[in-house]
Amino acid sequence: MSRYSKELVCIREVFATQDFIPLHAPVFPGNEKQYVLETIDSTFVSSVGAFVNRFEEDIAKRTQTKKAVAVVNGTAGLQVALRLSGVSAGDEVLTQALTFVATANSIAYNGASPVFIDVDKDTMGLSPTALQAFLEEFGEKRENSCYNKKSNRKIAACVPMHTFGLMCRMDEILSICADWNIPVVEDAAEAIGSEYKNKAAGSLGLVGVFSFNGNKIITAGGGGALVSKNEELASRAKHLTTTAKSPHKWEYVHNEMGYNFRMPNLNAALICAQLEQLDAFIEKKRELFSEYGSIFNGEKAKLTPISEGTTKWNHWLLSVQLENLEERNRFLEETNNSGVMTRPIWSLMYRLPMYISCQRDSQKNAEFLEERVVNIPSSVRL
Repeated sequence: MSRYSKELVCIREVFATQDFIPLHAPVFPGNEKQYVLETIDSTFVSSVGAFVNRFEEDIAKRTQTKKAVAVVNGTAGLQVALRLSGVSAGDEVLTQALTFVATANSIAYNGASPVFIDVDKDTMGLSPTALQAFLEEFGEKRENSCYNKKSNRKIAACVPMHTFGLMCRMDEILSICADWNIPVVEDAAEAIGSEYKNKAAGSLGLVGVFSFNGNKIITAGGGGALVSKNEELASRAKHLTTTAKSPHKWEYVHNEMGYNFRMPNLNAALICAQLEQLDAFIEKKRELFSEYGSIFNGEKAKLTPISEGTTKWNHWLLSVQLENLEERNRFLEETNNSGVMTRPIWSLMYRLPMYISCQRDSQKNAEFLEERVVNIPSSVRL
């Protein structure tokens, strides 16, 4: 008998199947087929159409922001958001090493370098304590900007990422960054439907970015969105992501270097239908989290706890913490060999060859979590 045979049996009972159990499979119980067929019938299947417009209106309303821009994926949204916040080649951007690679890549796409700050254990997101300590040691205010005394480079932005939909301590992060004149771009790729002190994820920073990849709580098949309370900034994002083409009935005039980052109308149709069901999906996932609580109760693996009181969590990906790296690896091997898909938290960004030389702090909490956290099946059960 394997060490985690009891947990495996319980997971199969929770999902009521002996078949392969994926980590997070999309479900389409609403108007998805109807909207996609409407799009096909309209022939507007590419980068303009009624569902693109509708989605941008719906997501702005959902996130309590002024304007939203649909984009091809979350990484593209982050790349543009950083450009809009003032990040240029040679700058630095403060972020966390415990994140998906897209966070760091979007910084590099702008010619800037990530600087990795530790996370909090409970939120698994950027730690305001570590952020303040780093800036007190290395930060220097010059002409309404912040510079890194070690590298002599401008610190042009800060990117907290809401790991698995859990919200960072945004009030503290925003306060620290305001004091140091650092714009905040919110990587809310995993956090649609989450809230911090009754404020929607993505709405707290200068710009917020979501992902709607196939493994997210709602999906467009791909796709992402950029949102902002600054309508002028978001309008510029729309211009940049649609090839920076000046409005004209027939002429092709592009007044600056833009990007072809447009979300097709077909994908927008899908995400419109999914967004209608977001609250129901979150409720189903809360139920799953509750059931998991009796299975992973701390004897061998404990369900990752949530911060109470200040956040509303979308429960996107659920995770457990194992005792140590050896147990983490054993759990991964036994579950995956038994047809139950589990995955470790990401390798820390500075372990990757392209970011190995980037400046970082102690990363004590990030390394602790890297050695212990495993995501478990988290799909919406209909």
